[in-house]
Amino acid sequence: MEKTLEQLGGLIGIIRRLRGPGGCPWDRKQTPADVKNYLVEELYEVLEAVDGGVPGRIAEETGDLLFMLLFLTALYEEQKAFSLGDVIGTIRDKMVRRHPHVFGSTSVSGPEEVTANWQAIKEKEGKAPRTSVLDGVARNLPALSRAYYLTARASDAGFDWPSPAGVLQKIREEIGELEAELDRQDRRQAAGEIGDLIFSIVNLARQLDIEPEQALRRTNEKFVRRFTYVEKALQQRGTDPAQATLEDMDALWEEAKQRERAEA
Repeated sequence: MEKTLEQLGGLIGIIRRLRGPGGCPWDRKQTPADVKNYLVEELYEVLEAVDGGVPGRIAEETGDLLFMLLFLTALYEEQKAFSLGDVIGTIRDKMVRRHPHVFGSTSVSGPEEVTANWQAIKEKEGKAPRTSVLDGVARNLPALSRAYYLTARASDAGFDWPSPAGVLQKIREEIGELEAELDRQDRRQAAGEIGDLIFSIVNLARQLDIEPEQALRRTNEKFVRRFTYVEKALQQRGTDPAQATLEDMDALWEEAKQRERAEA
C-alpha cells in the first residue's frame, strides 16, 4: 500500500509539473472541456482492453484513464474548486453511507433490496426523488446502452413482453413498417422506423441477457477481420475491392468465415 501511495503521489507530481511554469505547452492549455473528450476516448480503450483479456494491456489503458481523471481533478484544484482529497473523501463517505448492510447493522435479503436501499439513501441525501422509473439513465450513454437500460427499467416496472417470442414478433412488425416507408420513399419516416427497429432488437438482446453494445462491438471486430481477409486475398491476386466483383468478394468472405469456424 505504501508503494502504491508513493506511486500515486509521483503521478500527481508529474501532472503538476506538466501544468506548472516551464511545463508542457500542450498540457498547460487543456481545459475541463478538453479533458471530457479524452475521458470518453480512454474509457473506450479500457473497454477494448477488457474485451481482449490481456492483463498488461488492461493495466496500461486503466492507467491512461486514471491519469485523465487525476488531470481533470488538478484543473479544478488550480481553480480552488475542490481537491483530490475532496474527491476521495466524498466517494469514501458515500460508499460507507450507501452500504449500511456492510458498514452498519442493516440486513438485506439480496441484491434487489440493496438496490432499493441505495435509492432510498440517495433521496435522504437530498437527491431529487425519481418522478419516473426511467430517471437516472444517463443521456450521454451510447444509444444502444441507453436503450438497454431504459427497457430494463421499464421491465422492472412490469412493462415488458413475457418472452423473447413477443419481441421477435415486434421486430417483424417493425421491419414491415420500415419496408412500407421505403416503398413510399419517405426518408424521414424511414429513419424513425429504423430507430424503432434497432430499439426492438435491443429489447430482444436484453430479454436474452445480452448487452447489445458489447455484442455490436464484437460484430464490428468480426467484420474488420473478415473484410481485411478479403482485402489481403485480393491483394495477393494483384487487385483490390474497387476492381473486384461483388461475387469474388462474397466468395472470399465465405472463405474467411469457414477459416474462422475451423480455427474456433
